[in-house]
Amino acid sequence: MAAAPNPLATTCCIIGGGPAGIMLGFLLARAGVKVTVLEKHKDFFRDFRGDTIHPSTLDLLYELGLLEKFLTIPHSQVAALSATIGGQRFPIANFAHVPTHCKFIALMPQWDFLDFLSSEASRLHAFTLRMGWEATGLIQQNGTTIGVRANTPDGPVEIPATLTVGCDGRHAISRDAGHLTLQDVGVPVDVLWLKIARQPSDPENALGYINYGRLIVLINRSDYFQVGYIIAKGTFPAIQQQGLPAFQQSIERIVPFLVGRTAEIDSWDKVKLLTIQVNRLLEWSSPGLLCIGDAAHAMSPVGGIGINIAIQDAVATANILTEALLSNTLSPHNLAQVQHYRESAVRNTQRVQVVAHRILNRVLHNPGPIQPPLALRILTSLPGFQNLPASFVGVGLQPQHIKDF
Repeated sequence: MAAAPNPLATTCCIIGGGPAGIMLGFLLARAGVKVTVLEKHKDFFRDFRGDTIHPSTLDLLYELGLLEKFLTIPHSQVAALSATIGGQRFPIANFAHVPTHCKFIALMPQWDFLDFLSSEASRLHAFTLRMGWEATGLIQQNGTTIGVRANTPDGPVEIPATLTVGCDGRHAISRDAGHLTLQDVGVPVDVLWLKIARQPSDPENALGYINYGRLIVLINRSDYFQVGYIIAKGTFPAIQQQGLPAFQQSIERIVPFLVGRTAEIDSWDKVKLLTIQVNRLLEWSSPGLLCIGDAAHAMSPVGGIGINIAIQDAVATANILTEALLSNTLSPHNLAQVQHYRESAVRNTQRVQVVAHRILNRVLHNPGPIQPPLALRILTSLPGFQNLPASFVGVGLQPQHIKDF
């Protein structure tokens, strides 16, 4: 007697409910592909997620007919980027001329974005989101991935799938279980992550404050700032040895309007070390398995573009693989097409980030007052200069569009 079919079987099993995973699941289900997305946490609430929804991503929501509804969710809008260097403010990017419907970055907690997108996807009969289901390994047969093993609130399960997509971030179980080789680019900086109260009258400065060997980025989360305090890699223990008062004073010295507010950082438990990585897989896929987003290529926080790169990966993946999944003709060649199409844009974006890291590293090893370089003064005064970084940050090197099937 033949074994009963597994009721959890699906056409595509996506590991990870981040931006890449939810967007890919939505797009595949929208085209009629049966999809199951596994998210190991019971909700999307994470302090360490990026908050920037860039013009290119807003355009995708427009193409899906969701932009107007999305913009009703509380958010702030950033139409231009500036940096304060040595106490002087420099305009760096202006989104007024980017070729998109929205000429701004939407700042919104990523959990709100994921709640919105997953809610819209759940309206599709082909989409299933399993919260609290943690992938623990892959089911493999003769070198081909044929599904996922997962722990659930009710115990371990197996989920047979024609295609497994790893969207599970920089510590991906998918790529480890698939024996895919990771190449580390190396990063000389890390980030300390903390919160400080925000006042409505506080200025906006999306690219941060640079002085005295430090860079501080303030992310507007309405009633508080999510603070990114950039440090040279490996120096957090030395900063801790100097004591909390010295740490508080360094923040107030670089961002004077925060004077008096840093007292709320009264324990090192309120300061989290985030290790920055920039890496990429040599091969993004093997038979039955594909990795995208941070699972395939971890991006730096520079420019806040990681979420948008991941979403562009998801759109490209859906555009390339949907027909093969619908016709049950998926092959390793189809999976390799995703990397072939996306890799150049990803690598070139990482190259720009690596250059930015080198500049930051020099800044972090100069503890004195910074004198803004003459080249920066000249560049930021040139007509049209701000359009270039606006395009890189807001649109990216390879913007994607929704393909209908």
